[in-house]
Amino acid sequence: MLNTKHILKITFLLLFIQGLLMGANIKHIEYKGIKIPVIFEKQNSLPTYNLQLVFQNSGFIQDNNKSGLASLSAQLLNEGTKKLGSVKFADKLESKAISLHASTGFETFVIELSSLMDVKDKGLDLLTDLLVSPNYRKETIEKLKTIQIGSLKRKENDFDYIAKIQLKKMLFKDTPLQNPSSGTIESLGNINIEDIKKFHNDKLVLENLIIVAGGDTNFKDLQKDILKVLAKIKNGKKHELEMFTTSESAKVETLKKKTEQAYIYFGSPFNITPKDENVYIAKVASFILGGSGFGSRLMEEIRVKRGLAYSAYGYISINKTYSNFNGYLQTKLESTDEAKELVSKIVLEFVKKGVTQKELDSAKKFLSGSEPLRTETLSQRLNRSFMLFYKGLNQDYPQKELERIEGLTLETLNNYIKSHKEINKLSFSIVRN
Repeated sequence: MLNTKHILKITFLLLFIQGLLMGANIKHIEYKGIKIPVIFEKQNSLPTYNLQLVFQNSGFIQDNNKSGLASLSAQLLNEGTKKLGSVKFADKLESKAISLHASTGFETFVIELSSLMDVKDKGLDLLTDLLVSPNYRKETIEKLKTIQIGSLKRKENDFDYIAKIQLKKMLFKDTPLQNPSSGTIESLGNINIEDIKKFHNDKLVLENLIIVAGGDTNFKDLQKDILKVLAKIKNGKKHELEMFTTSESAKVETLKKKTEQAYIYFGSPFNITPKDENVYIAKVASFILGGSGFGSRLMEEIRVKRGLAYSAYGYISINKTYSNFNGYLQTKLESTDEAKELVSKIVLEFVKKGVTQKELDSAKKFLSGSEPLRTETLSQRLNRSFMLFYKGLNQDYPQKELERIEGLTLETLNNYIKSHKEINKLSFSIVRN
């Protein structure tokens, strides 16, 4: 029977071997006086090529009073060039099995190119064409707005979505986080082609750029490819991120809809940053409280012992711009108040009494044993390397984090949990009949 120490030793060995065989390097390319970070990993096992242009502080955090602008700006880049239009551009991609896609998160805007090595030059040509001349036609933006508005209308009966959006408004009032990434029917109606052009020109600039790349190529050749792409990206103003605090008001808002059950979303402050030395302790605490499925406190107390919900989850979210505790569950209409009060009670007791040695041992075993599974593919490894760089952490941070988790004592964990009483300031967003 393997104990936690044996599992950890095996995990470290696997990570060490993996680090020798593969792993991303952080390099820089200087262009027009700007040092552009490049996160690169060479992989020879498959003849593939992947290039991502990641623009910092250019996601829907930049929507301002036009919610949905970043989303539409990304979607427009998926509509091909002005010359070819969406259909002919898509045909060119499909004929060579090339993937070229733009997407956006809260903090970042990403343009990703993936292909086989023998057609990567064609993919780069299409990428540069897209950067130079997106499909800025009025009919294109109107089509995208119609599709997006249709999607939002369908979500009027998506009670999970409604409860989630309502919670964000409660926790992050008067900040960009209160707005849905896809916008609202009203806000989309106010967005025009000039807004999208301005978004592209202001946000997709060299100063905001991080490049993430990998595949069956070397850095010297990759650098030549990157320079071709950089020539099509303008200079601009670097946008600095700001931090947003989570509301401590502990509100309860209920929205009445014709539902068969109650949808309960909840959240509270959790004061921590990605570079905090105790992030590893928060990770363990989050896992035990609500992230470990049937082993978590929330699932055990709400579903297993009382049968109030099919599932109940909670997790601590740690980002550059905000951090908080979030969770959700669905329950019978008649159990709504009981389930809500139980969540508050579970969190309160978690902070007051802490966890048991058995819970800590189980968390250590799972977190150490599952670590190699998080870096099996090139995509996973590149994403992890990017997130570490983006958060200002060293590339060997995951291995050191595992060591710190293994050495974590019950007393240290419980003292840490008790120090975060702000997690008790829970707000609830409820949709019910």
